[in-house]
Amino acid sequence: MVSNAPIPSTGGSLIGATTINWEDAYKGNNVMWRVPRNIRWNDNIVVRQDETAVFYRDGKVLAYLERPDRYALTSLNAPILGNLVKELSGVRQEAEVYYLQRRIFDGKFGSTEPYVFRDPDFGLVQLRVFGSYRWRVQAPDNFINQFVGTFGAVTTPDVEARLRDQMVLLVYNTLGKLKDQGMRVTDLAPQLLTIEQAVLGAVPQHFGPLGVEVQQIQGLSVSVPDDVQQAIDTRSKMGVLGVNYMQYQAGQAMTTAAANPSGGAGALTGAGVGLGAGLGIGYGMAGQMGSVYGSGPSTPCPKCGALVPPGTRFCPNCGQAMTGGGPPAAGPTTPCPKCGQPVPAGTKFCPNCGASMAPPAPRTCPKCGKSVVTSGKFCPECGAPLPS
Repeated sequence: MVSNAPIPSTGGSLIGATTINWEDAYKGNNVMWRVPRNIRWNDNIVVRQDETAVFYRDGKVLAYLERPDRYALTSLNAPILGNLVKELSGVRQEAEVYYLQRRIFDGKFGSTEPYVFRDPDFGLVQLRVFGSYRWRVQAPDNFINQFVGTFGAVTTPDVEARLRDQMVLLVYNTLGKLKDQGMRVTDLAPQLLTIEQAVLGAVPQHFGPLGVEVQQIQGLSVSVPDDVQQAIDTRSKMGVLGVNYMQYQAGQAMTTAAANPSGGAGALTGAGVGLGAGLGIGYGMAGQMGSVYGSGPSTPCPKCGALVPPGTRFCPNCGQAMTGGGPPAAGPTTPCPKCGQPVPAGTKFCPNCGASMAPPAPRTCPKCGKSVVTSGKFCPECGAPLPS
């Protein structure tokens, strides 16, 4: 809201001076009110308990008054306005007066553009943030110089719009720092209080130059796209059930089949096998299928999603490091060219050290001219050094 309080006149002078105060009826939620005319000689400024009067001229603050009192401009002319008035015969002074409320205000913020969060599990995720905050004017001179002088704000909505943008920017910067410290998308919801405290810790440096103090952040919410949220929910369910992705998918398929009377599972349902039984059968079958790949259920690779045998240190499909370790599953093997460990036939990367299992590119011996395929350093035909 814009305060359009009239200037009451409680007395006059030869040049039309008045007593100026900010009427309570026009304050409301306005943090700032500009006296709608330049200050004249002998004007009186009334400052109340919850107000600050700021004298502003030529793009900067000349002085501000916080102590409740009535101030006559004549007594402030020398120290505040300097040579602003060169003569007393009706010359209008060029100084402006702004009133500021010192009380606490409540504001809301929300992102209009998403923040791209790079997560090791879900890739690039677009986040949006929302919340509310409590703030007040802390340094009137900085506040006026920045919002009036730099940003050209003349109304309270102008100030609030700038604060909203700055708050979203601060939250985004904080998320970026927490991400560098290891925070993931799955950590955002349970760590909202940590994020709020981190944002508050950065408030003085971010908002101090604006003359604003943010005292509290409430209701912080970080939202992710629906497909990412669904994937997070699926992972949470897998953790509760103690199953891997393949087992979970098999259980879901059995549940769907059991709920479909026209399908093959209709007979099971008719025999008294309900949804819970369908889940149990699904997870049991998935466990048995997982045993084909090793001594226990296989684990999906967090990077490419391929099923990885139990105890494997690196994904055989893409080389992604896996949790745990141990020997790969039994079967036809080929020695790894790097570590020498047996690797199942058809594997792209060594499960033990992550080295590529692709055959080396043919090289031409500079001495005998033979095209040889070897990872060694010397030609198997003549023994000459091979180019690297």
